[in-house]
Formats: sequence, structure tokens, C-alpha cells
Amino acid sequence: MTAPALARRVVASAPVVAVVGALALTTLVMLVVGVDPTLAYPALVRGAIFDGNLEYTIAAFVPTLGMALAFALPLRAGEFNLGGDGQLAIGGVTAAALALLVPLPPVVAVVLPLVAGALAGGLVAAIAAPFSTRLRIPAIVSTLLISAPAVSLASYLVRFPLAEPNTGIAQTPTLPDASHLPFMGGSGYVTIGLPLIVVLTGLWLHIDGRTVTGYEIRATGQNREFARYGGVKVDRVAALALAGGGAFAGLAGALIVLGPPYRFVDGALTAPGYTFTAVAAVLLASARPLAIPVAVALLTVLQVGGLGMEREAGVPSQLTQIVQGLIIVIVAVLATVRARRGVRG
Repeated sequence: MTAPALARRVVASAPVVAVVGALALTTLVMLVVGVDPTLAYPALVRGAIFDGNLEYTIAAFVPTLGMALAFALPLRAGEFNLGGDGQLAIGGVTAAALALLVPLPPVVAVVLPLVAGALAGGLVAAIAAPFSTRLRIPAIVSTLLISAPAVSLASYLVRFPLAEPNTGIAQTPTLPDASHLPFMGGSGYVTIGLPLIVVLTGLWLHIDGRTVTGYEIRATGQNREFARYGGVKVDRVAALALAGGGAFAGLAGALIVLGPPYRFVDGALTAPGYTFTAVAAVLLASARPLAIPVAVALLTVLQVGGLGMEREAGVPSQLTQIVQGLIIVIVAVLATVRARRGVRG
């Protein structure tokens, strides 16, 4: 099965079945290991929403939604962007370098690093485009292979040229005050990154559903030969979709770095697993634009609440990663079943 065909099957998969199936299997695992689900699940919700934990969940929601858009936009064009970690890291280190090395006035000191981070992430993703459109190497392979050296490059920069002196931690110095993202509502964690990513999500929804560019992207993802026959330059559209996805990832990295603790720390952007959670969310939403923010919110609650579940119920927080992995597996199985039924039909 080709990558575009697989993308179409993924989009058609049933999210409800995936969620119910993943939770059922997770509950079964809990029972097998002797954990009471009636204690674990309430602890998970409290750890994500109540007891003053909501702002942590919102703070994690912002980069996760950005990474979800980084995967969803190319997926609409039939391309799998699995290089989110590299695009995220390069976007973050680019924003940090610009803020540290170029004196900028207030406002510009925030806007310019964000734009630079998005452009850097888009450039990393765009490198994979010719491999897909010219050499016919699937983007699912090329983006993943490019991600590793991109992460390593960011690690090198923060360990040597941009390293904070006289410290054993691989991190940059604290960014200038002018480049710090302003907080919202007196919170110490929720910044203006939240309304920014929400506005950009709304813009993507508009472009996807109401513009010629959105139609061309969707047509390319649905049937490339038909789209090409209809006059769509499918190679250019696929490359644009990949670059756009990378730009969202780079922006997410910049938002993380310009927020607390206001520095680029080696591994801090990739360790939380934003890319993995985002991919699971997009698959859970069947790549439907309106459903993606909801799916991201659900999986962010799982991810952040896992720590509360570990504290109160003694359930390892890694169990939430099992839930996300099961969702991906179930969606993939549903897509395969639909594909086989289509062939038999």
C-alpha cells in the first residue's frame, strides 16, 4: 500500500473504537497487575485538572497542539511527517540563538525568534520534500532519517557555541527579558503561546476548508493522479504541506524556549514526547481538523495526569504512554482492515 493510500485509510478510521479499545486494554492491564481502576482513573483526572494542576496541562497542550498540526497538515496531502523531533529542536535552538546573539527591542524580541523558529523548522521539513517528490522515497522515511541529525545539530550548538559557561548542564544562558513570552491571567506557566496557537489552528481550519490551497492539499491526499489530471501541481503541494508542517513544529520549539525556564536545555524539548502524543492525537481524530484539538486535549490530560496517577494510585505514569501506543496500534489495525475490505470488494 502506498503512503497516500495508507493516509486515506488512517483518516477514515473510527476514533471512538480506538479510545474505547485502548482504555479497555489498559484497564485489563491494571487488573492483571493488581491496580484498582476506580482509584487510578480519578487520580489521573485530578493530576491533570484539579488541585492547581490545570495550568500545567494547558502549558503542555500548547506545544502538543503545535506538533499535532505539524503532523496533520502533511497528512492531509498524503505525506507522513515523522520528523517532528528534529524540526522542534531546530526551531527551538534557532529562536534561542537569535534571542541571545541579536539585541532586539521589546515585542520584536519575541516575534522575530518565533518567526525564525518556524522558518527553521519548515526548512528542515522541506529538505525531505525532494526525496518524496523526486526520488519517490516516502516522507515517512526521509523525515524520520533527517530528524536524528537535526536533533544532534541542536545538541551540538547548545553544548558548544551557545553553551552557558561555567556549568555542567548542556543549556544556553537565560534569554534576555525582552524575549520572554508574557504570561496570561496571573499564571506562572500559561503564556500568550496559547492564544497564538489557537489562532493559528483556526487559520489552518479556514485554509483547509475554504481556500483553493486547502482544496489542492486535500485533493493531493485523496488521489494524486486525479489531482494532477485536474491541474494541481501535486509535487509542489506535497512539498508545501511538508514545509508547513515543519513550520508548526519549529514554532512549537520556539514557544517552549521563550517560555519558562527561558533557555534551550538539551533534550528538554524532545524528552516529554510531544511528537509521539501529537501523532497519536491526529490518528485518534482521524485527521479531521475540528477533532484534532479535542484529541490533543484528551491525550494531554492523559500525559500530565499520569504523574498524579503515579503519586496517588501507585500506577507508573508510563501507563499513559501505553494508552497512546494502543491507540496508534488500533487505528492502524482499523486502517488495514478497511484496506483489505476495499480490495476484496
